[in-house]
Amino acid sequence: MKKRIVCFGDSNTWGYNAADGSRYGEEIRWTGRLQKLLGEEYTVIEEGHNGRTTVWDDPIENRLAGLTYLWPCMESHSPFDLLIIMLGTNDTKTYFNVQAKSIADGAGRLVKLAQQSDFGIGKKAPRVLLVSPVRIEESGNAWNIFGRQAAEKSEGFSQAFQEVAEEFGCYFLDAARYAGPGELDGVHLDEAAHEKLASAVYDKIKCIFG
Repeated sequence: MKKRIVCFGDSNTWGYNAADGSRYGEEIRWTGRLQKLLGEEYTVIEEGHNGRTTVWDDPIENRLAGLTYLWPCMESHSPFDLLIIMLGTNDTKTYFNVQAKSIADGAGRLVKLAQQSDFGIGKKAPRVLLVSPVRIEESGNAWNIFGRQAAEKSEGFSQAFQEVAEEFGCYFLDAARYAGPGELDGVHLDEAAHEKLASAVYDKIKCIFG
């Protein structure tokens, strides 16, 4: 039986192309590359949404928080084996005024919600892989939204997200160890970064399922 993997994230899961605001094709997005690497024994389900945060509704861009949508998302795709959560980048925007620990704690609420569900195989909770997002770079054209403090906040992601993963006993991957944003805006993955992230997630999944 195929293993089903839900990838729950923001524009870096959706595949936002900073060059022109379009969406990268399936063959470029890390989720599409992951599907190709895993092969026919797996089904990779893309659930990326531009601007998605962990728990805060966006008052400027009218975006829903991940916490608002996660439950119906899981229910609609159930049953599935693994939930991958990669959120937190949008939480660094200036008007949220939250630090890395609070952002990671927000991601922890999503992990807890998944672990309390019965949307996994056999009406059990699915396994969860929490991915700490790539760091934000100070070079780029996204500062009107994110501000200079966003890069500093994202520097604290690795430790803060790992601590949350340990608290909830879920799997963890630090995306910043393998990939970074493109130079155009310092926030979004370019083609090369999508490929690197897909490879890292693939290796982690093979460790999870053996």
